[in-house]
Amino acid sequence: MPTHSHGTAPHQHRRTAESFGVDPERYDRTRRRYPRALIDRIAAASPGPRVLDAGCGTGIAARQFRDVGREVLGVEPDARMAEFARSTGIDVETARFEDWDPAGRTFDALVSGQAWHWIDPVEGAVRAARALRGGGVLSVFWHAVHPPSAVTEAFADAFERAVPDAPFDVRALDKGSAGYDTFLAPAEEGMEAAGAFSAPERWRFDWECPYTRDEWLDQLPTHGALTRLPAETREGILRRVGDAIDALGGEFTVRYSTVATTARAVAAPGAPHGAPADPPLSA
Repeated sequence: MPTHSHGTAPHQHRRTAESFGVDPERYDRTRRRYPRALIDRIAAASPGPRVLDAGCGTGIAARQFRDVGREVLGVEPDARMAEFARSTGIDVETARFEDWDPAGRTFDALVSGQAWHWIDPVEGAVRAARALRGGGVLSVFWHAVHPPSAVTEAFADAFERAVPDAPFDVRALDKGSAGYDTFLAPAEEGMEAAGAFSAPERWRFDWECPYTRDEWLDQLPTHGALTRLPAETREGILRRVGDAIDALGGEFTVRYSTVATTARAVAAPGAPHGAPADPPLSA
């Protein structure tokens, strides 16, 4: 996933942030699921079963939490993505998270997969604190992708040639998980600024996924750098990437690092005196 440059934060690019619903079926079919170890760790750290998924998209993470027995509500600004998630059985309310009203409801965990960078990190953390019960968990996470350098370079060269003024750092993939500090650090700063969370912890889960040429090209248009490009421009970029994959023999393995930052909501004021302290996240 490319990161933004030119001094603007990702959440300020609203047209890109709300462009992923152009093809929700492709997005849901091709985007990788999250490691079960991450889902289990968040579930184990939560004081109860109620999960709020901010920027739930097509419901990928929401369904994973549902499959481990959680009650999930999604919030999604793109009506097309929200409708797809509903078709898979997820309850979704259509709104930007910064504008969403919990209407007195509280949750045991608030999660956000591949989406928190599209939310103002300070306002998002403040609203998360309002939606979480004392001791609830806020966990936001992303996939850091490590394709072969030949594939990354072919994409970056083709993209920069086709869209020279784009506000994306398309070479961020070469930075791997280190590049995701541009997402993790603002999220953590937002949690700290909200004044309602424990010190955030970073979690990392490494895994691998094989791809054929067609599989990689199928998922590539779901990324923010390509969702709003004209079809002819997009297809030209995909041809260049396809040629690079052909030179590798038509298939390759991608290393993934799923990275998360997680904090616990401070117990609400007025909690019963002598109530046990919230358990540490690493427990």
